[in-house]
Amino acid sequence: MAGIVGIAKPNKTKIISQMLTKINHRGGAWEEICSFQGTTLGISGTKIQQKDLAIFKNEGLARDGSLPGRFAQAQTIQEGFVLKRDPLGAAPLYYGWTRDRDFCFASEVKALLVVTNDIHELPPGCTFDGHHLHTYFNLEVKSPIQDTADTIALELRYRLETSIEKCIGDGNVGSWLSGGLDSSVMAAIARQKVQKLHTFAAGLPGAPDLEFAQQMAYHINSEHHEVIVNPQDIFQHLFDVIYHLESFDALLVRSTLLNFLVAKYASDYVPAVFSGEGGDELFAGYEYLKGLKLESLPGELIDIIGRLHNTALQRVDRCASAHGTVPRLGFLDPSVVDFALRIPAEYKLNKGIEKWILRYAVKDLLPPQVLNRTKAKFWEGGGILNILENYANENVTDSDFSRDRRLANGWQLNTKEELLYYRIFKEQFGTVYDIPWMGRTKGAPVV
Repeated sequence: MAGIVGIAKPNKTKIISQMLTKINHRGGAWEEICSFQGTTLGISGTKIQQKDLAIFKNEGLARDGSLPGRFAQAQTIQEGFVLKRDPLGAAPLYYGWTRDRDFCFASEVKALLVVTNDIHELPPGCTFDGHHLHTYFNLEVKSPIQDTADTIALELRYRLETSIEKCIGDGNVGSWLSGGLDSSVMAAIARQKVQKLHTFAAGLPGAPDLEFAQQMAYHINSEHHEVIVNPQDIFQHLFDVIYHLESFDALLVRSTLLNFLVAKYASDYVPAVFSGEGGDELFAGYEYLKGLKLESLPGELIDIIGRLHNTALQRVDRCASAHGTVPRLGFLDPSVVDFALRIPAEYKLNKGIEKWILRYAVKDLLPPQVLNRTKAKFWEGGGILNILENYANENVTDSDFSRDRRLANGWQLNTKEELLYYRIFKEQFGTVYDIPWMGRTKGAPVV
């Protein structure tokens, strides 16, 4: 993980330094500011990204991440930059123009706000030079593979193992482990490739995630850690979570809270962590998908994969980066994504079993209770349930909600919980007039 910033103007060291200060958490191990071709660039990197320092100083390339499935970068050109973002948007990148019309960019919105309120998100799979936006990758429905389930499962397993092996590095890596299928797959395969694997779970006392994670950790013999939280811990971290997340989307904030706390704990042990993000979208893990006609499933999966960049992947990025760690996304390696999109729909939802082909591919790696566990939302599996909804109802009156739910940009807040989060967001980032960069969860409840 790294924080990168830049302005298409020379000798802006002071302002670049102020921008880097806002996102120093993304790196923190080293920082460098340089001028190249009429621009000023800054980067704050982690210890495992030392090699990027030489590339930055010699080539004027500021880069956050280097794996094919997760990177954002800025390459200097004459008096400007070419920005580029990975195909699915796992690494964040934003841009805008100052009042003097100088092109600028940053890894997070908070850094750009130092110089401008004109903020745009670089779309996934795109490059942008300040004038021309070019799409180099498009998500699209692919023709299904004509092969047996056994053959497809073997190939899927091979691609997952290869993807995870790319992310192992020197072996000093851990895994967020909820005890769900996706995080368990990451942990199980990673465990085979390292001498020791730290795994991390979070939840309220008695939460299902804690029990399933314990079972999985015992099965793979990982060094397991639990973060036991109470409602007061949740409330106390709301401000930090919304600040780092840069969103007031209710379901996104709710799903981030435990992830943020477990990421904080993990950062004391490892510099990089595996996350199972992307498994539900690639292999049809959500309950509502069972209600679709099978022929509609591929198109719906493309839609929800395309929404990941400023919702769930933003959660993963901000939770890891807030504590200077690097997320490893084994499911989102381009090779895995390409193959998963070609797996026939009937192998993803098979006789009512979601993610059937993934379960089949890893059936020898997981204990039966984890292998057959159904999808649980972050806040349900972690034991949060209605705690945040009830807290919001106690702190937002009916009249407040009726009066304040419509925002200056025309958006309408869905619930009192979302209004509570918006108030915190507004306190930290100011009144929202235009936020094209902020995503909202598909299917969020509406009052």
